[in-house]
Amino acid sequence: MRERYVIIPAGGTGSRMGGNIPKQMLELDGVPVLRRTLDLFLDLPFEVHVIISINAAVKSMWVDYCRKEGLMLRYVLLSGGMTRFHSVRKTMRYLPDGALVAVHDAVRPLLRKEDIIRLYEEGEEFPAVVPVLPVTDTMRTVAPDGSTSMVDRSRYRLVQTPQVFHSEVLKRAYNTAYLPDYTDDASVVERNGVPLRLSQGSRFNIKLTTPEDMVLAETILRTIL
Repeated sequence: MRERYVIIPAGGTGSRMGGNIPKQMLELDGVPVLRRTLDLFLDLPFEVHVIISINAAVKSMWVDYCRKEGLMLRYVLLSGGMTRFHSVRKTMRYLPDGALVAVHDAVRPLLRKEDIIRLYEEGEEFPAVVPVLPVTDTMRTVAPDGSTSMVDRSRYRLVQTPQVFHSEVLKRAYNTAYLPDYTDDASVVERNGVPLRLSQGSRFNIKLTTPEDMVLAETILRTIL
């Protein structure tokens, strides 16, 4: 079994969430979102090495929280870059070859343990594993003139994290210049010629972006997970 890592990019400012507290540090049922996300990977039946790339403005808040709560663990804490791509690329020097690395959004704290384990297990066999969901809503494209047309939703998938990679594959892919269409790690790896293994995602694995997402997350946490 490959040694296992997780990279948690937490560099966003959370402008769409509103308020003065960055969304990584908002409390979800009394616990900061970032802490809940981190705990997902500390509560597995195998050891996972943690690397957090965090917004510099949030870094002191997180460190103060850890000190206050007595959260003592060995992990790498970095200041994030100007984009998600740059935040993840800064972590590459801490990854050995021959490892298995998950990259998981800091604001997706509602994963089930069995889903994380399954994705790591698939990663032993496939160099790039990406959780996805089928599109269930009707979809339309909108032209510059405002006209719209239907699209075949069966051809589309919603992409989630954690995305799991062989570390040497991820490191090689990130040894490149930034492009605006690098919106996740799978897009970087795929551009480097590595095929993606699409795996089953979870409806509960929502990304917390707006205040409405926080309300939904509270409900999921209290009634389902």
